[in-house]
Formats: sequence, C-alpha cells, structure tokens
Amino acid sequence: MGLGIFQKIVKSHLIEGKMVPGKTVGIKIDQNLLHDGTGMLVYLEFEALGIPRIKTETAVCYIDHGLLQSGYRNADNHRYLQTASSKYGAYFSRPGNGICHQVHLERFAVPGKVLLGADSHTPTAGGVGMAAIGSGGLNIALTMAGEPFCLQMPKIVNVILKGRLKPFVSTKDIILFLLKELSVKGGINKVFEYSGTGVLNLSVTERATITNMGTELGATTSIFPSDQTTFEFLKYQNRERDWIPLEADSDAQYDEKIEIELDTLEPLIAQPHLPDNVVNVRKIAGKPVDQIVIGSCTNSSLEDLLKVASILKGKRVHPGIEVALNAGSRQVLNEITRMGALETLISAGVRILEVGCGPCIGMGFSPPTKGISLRTYNRNFYGRSGTIDAEVYLVSPEVAAASAITGKITDPRDLNLEPIQLVNIEKKDIDDSMIISPSIEPEKVEIIKGPNIVGLPLQKPLESHIEANIQLKLGDNITTDDILPGGVEVLPLRSNLPKSSEYAFISLDSEFTSRMKKQGKGILVGGLNYGQGSSREMAAFVCMYLGVKAVIAKSFSRTHRDNLINSGVLPLIFERLEDYNRLEQGDLLEIKVKSLESNMINIKNKTKKFIFMVKHGLTNREKEIIKAGGILPYYRNKGLKED
Repeated sequence: MGLGIFQKIVKSHLIEGKMVPGKTVGIKIDQNLLHDGTGMLVYLEFEALGIPRIKTETAVCYIDHGLLQSGYRNADNHRYLQTASSKYGAYFSRPGNGICHQVHLERFAVPGKVLLGADSHTPTAGGVGMAAIGSGGLNIALTMAGEPFCLQMPKIVNVILKGRLKPFVSTKDIILFLLKELSVKGGINKVFEYSGTGVLNLSVTERATITNMGTELGATTSIFPSDQTTFEFLKYQNRERDWIPLEADSDAQYDEKIEIELDTLEPLIAQPHLPDNVVNVRKIAGKPVDQIVIGSCTNSSLEDLLKVASILKGKRVHPGIEVALNAGSRQVLNEITRMGALETLISAGVRILEVGCGPCIGMGFSPPTKGISLRTYNRNFYGRSGTIDAEVYLVSPEVAAASAITGKITDPRDLNLEPIQLVNIEKKDIDDSMIISPSIEPEKVEIIKGPNIVGLPLQKPLESHIEANIQLKLGDNITTDDILPGGVEVLPLRSNLPKSSEYAFISLDSEFTSRMKKQGKGILVGGLNYGQGSSREMAAFVCMYLGVKAVIAKSFSRTHRDNLINSGVLPLIFERLEDYNRLEQGDLLEIKVKSLESNMINIKNKTKKFIFMVKHGLTNREKEIIKAGGILPYYRNKGLKED
C-alpha cells in the first residue's frame, strides 16, 4: 500500500510508535519557529530545562507581533529574544523583517522536513511540501532540547482540486469553501493533503494561503506536493538546493476524500464571529463597511498585493472608509516598491502599516465602535480585532479591493473590471541583512531580561482528590482569544504570568480572576471544540496559575488540550453530552482521580447530589506528565541529558 506525502515525511522522521490513526507517534523535528508572542515563554522554558544550545537543525525567532512599542515592555522583550537567540543558537528576524510565516516560507521552509512552530498558523509552510505543525511553547522548548514531538497520528484527508479558478475567484475561496462545508471542528486530528490537476494552476503562495487557513478547520496541518512550481519558488529565493520532489504514491490510501471543481467556486465571505460562517459575497453585497485591512500571514504575499494594486490602479478608496495594508515581509514590500505597486496603493488612499501581524491580533487599526471591518485575515473571533462590539468579515484580496472602491461589500465581478494579468516578476538579489545568525561564541553572550520578564512557577503534582466549584460554564467553540485576549494591552505581558492572569476570560466574565483568587481553585466546564484558535499556551498557563484543576468539556482542540496537559491541568470529556446541561456555575464537584489507570472517572456533583462520568483519554506519557504537575516538572524529574 502506497503512502501519502504526510505519511512519507512521518515515516522518515519516526522515532517511536506506529503510523496508525489515533495512536501516538514520536517524530524528529528539523526546524523550530517562534515569535515574540510565544517566544518569551519558549526561551524561559528552554532555560528551565538547563540545555545550553538548541539541537534542531534550524530555529528561527521572529519579531512580528509586538511591534507597537508603547512603553518599555515590547522593546525589552525584543532585546531579551535577540540575546537569547544569539546564546541558544537560533536565527533572529529583526522587527520590520516580516511576519514569521511569510518569511519562513521564503527563507527557511524545506520540502520533506518537519517544522514545529509556536504558532497555530505554522502549517503555512505546507505550501512547499513541508510537514509544518503548530504547538504550544513547551513542546517547542522540548524539541529544541532534542526530544521528539509526540502527537496523535492523524487521519489523512485527500482534497482533490480539479480545473482552474475563474477570474476574481481566489484560493482564499477554496479554504472558505472547505470551512463552510466542514466547520471549524471538521479537521480535528486530521491532515489535509492536496492533489489533482488544479494544484498545477496554483502558485506556492496561493497554496500557502490554503495551508495557513487550514488551521481554522482544526487540522493538525495541511500540505501540498513539492513539484516544479515549488522548485521555481525556491529558485527565486536562491534556495533551489533545498528542493526535492515529493508527491503521494499513485496507490496511496486516504481516510477521506473531497473533490472540488475549482471553476464552480464563487467569491465567498466569512461572517462574524467564526471563519466557518461562510456565504457567497453576493448574498450580502451592498452592506456598508467602515474599514478594510489587507495582508496578514494569510494574504500578504507579493502576488496578493499585486492583485490589489491592479484593481485599485487609477481609482480611489471610498471616502467613507479607511483602508490599510500590511505586507507579509520586507522582501514583499521591497518588491511592490520596485514594481510601482506601492505608489499605486498610496495614490489610491491606502494606509501602509508596518510589516508585521498588526491588526490581526488587535495590535493597532482596530475598528470603530460597532464597526464593520473586512479583512483578508484568517480569524474573525469575537473581540480579536481589539474592538469588542466590532463585526469582522473574512474575504479574499480581490473582494477587499473591490469593496474599498465602493465602500460596501462587493463582488469584484460586479465592477466590470478587466481580468487581472500579473506580469512575470524579474528575479533580484535577496537581502537577508535583517536576519541575524546566532553567536559562534555563546559563552560570551549575556541574556538581558527586563523587569516584565518573570520566571515560570512550577505546578505541584496532581492531587488524588480534587474538590472545587465550577467557576465558569462556557459554550461551544470557546477560543484561546476568549480565554486570554491578545491586543495592545495584554500581548506585552506574555512574559509575565501573574500580570497576564488578570485578563483571563475578561471578555466573557470580568469577575473570573477575582473569584479564582478568592477561592484559590476551581473547575471549568466547556462545550464542543474548547480552546480552538491560537496555539497560545499562556491561555492554559493563566488557568493553571489561578488554580484551575480540571477542565470538563464536550471536546477539545488538539493544541489547547496539549497545552492544558503540559501545564498540569486535567482535561476531561463528558461521557454523556446531556450531563453538560445538568451542571451550573457554582456547583461543587468532587473528582477522585486515583492513578488514572481507568479511562473513566466518576465525578460527584455535591451541590445537586448526582454522579456523572467523564473520560480522560490520556496516553501513558500524558498520564505521567499530568501526575508530575506538567511537562516541566516531568522532564526535570526525568532528566534531560546533554550531548
């Protein structure tokens, strides 16, 4: 029986376990990715492990999230990350060099290799045929220390693309179509592997748009073949030496198959407040908008921005709205400047933002009160934009540009525009001067920590008997943004757990933190897909810090479940979904954990006097981590060996 692309890569990196869906495998990691939103914790965790030098082939730390230096915190974080990267052995991408996923695709991604990144959109690198997986920072730190990455072997979904997209229909519409069909829960513990004749008509950056936003399906990762198109992309980057051909065997077996006729797709739009709330643009066309943002790690490539410039050439942004753009990398910004597209955008009235994540994480350019914002981004979660009552819609660059002209949601096909013809881009020298190599004399490097950088407390071993009140009962699709927001106020506190914890669940229950501090411990109850979205492990850490002992949910997102285990918080799943309805905030629960030998655990509701069943689904390794109080005490007890 033949193998698919992802299976081939796992097989060549397999250290322990068998490639059977649902079984745990341990794989060797080749590359690590971290940024200033997650890297603070990664380096603090790596420091706690006591390993002097990173052991993976390549690690890169990017500054792209906390670029707004209002006060000392972000600037201090940048300095800490640069000195830590230099000492520990990571490349350092300076502020202004670009968004981690776009830059990594351009300068570091390698077909057939495995990338583990401390960001949920790490699968972007799947656009070049790389197995790229997002995870919590503790897993990144451990793999940098030479440990394998353990995950549940996912099912493989073969997405067969046929034909060619029609004018003004984008690859963004391919992934929006899949979200509409499958939902944000449809990809949990699955890998989406793309094939078919339609793949040949997609550039690497178009493929990367799909793999980037495949994260919103809940997928472990998404991946494309490495073909001649991949070779040409890497050749443009002066990295043709990194290319290998990689495709699925002709007799590869898949768990599921989905076929998409590309010429049947239309421009789509995701309505508030989830990426799967998708309809045809024409269904809601004419709705006035307040702002439009173009860019992010999903749609900030040279190709994307040239399409926008083509539509806006000789036109003006509607006077009733604001339009901004953030290029994905300094390379892209240099290119659109060289080709005259930047002048077109500025002349049209587009505001040019710094090269970085920016508005995607609520870091500037937030919408007005009750504002309607169209974004070429990947997430439109409630409050993520920085404005709690804003309505954020997700669109393609083509729809964004057309709507910028009219001031309302517009299908670009309705403007009688000429089809976009992109010129061949002349190759130029690549400038890597803003990527700093690690020191060859690490013993001479001093790591500089500002006053906002606080060490991590260790969780105590798991108690055999937990008795605590339900401090919060939550619904379905709770995101890590709901648990711990990003934005200007909170993001700079990622290196300060005590300060970060003050913002836990603040948009859902402003009294949660004070209630937890008063009682000292608690249990959370959630619905389906609890913890979806960003891989930010701080969302788990703040719960641990405040005294959350267990989270009982109908189901968990893969990454957040891992983060809860790594932080020593017990994730439990309802055996009967109807028991969720019987619980209320304030109920006193008693959990007798014992040894976790049985998958089933009885929980007694002492307030309402009934017993219900939950299951933990922990592997043997996860049981030991939970019992130790989290992954840091587990590995401290186990002892990591230096080479």
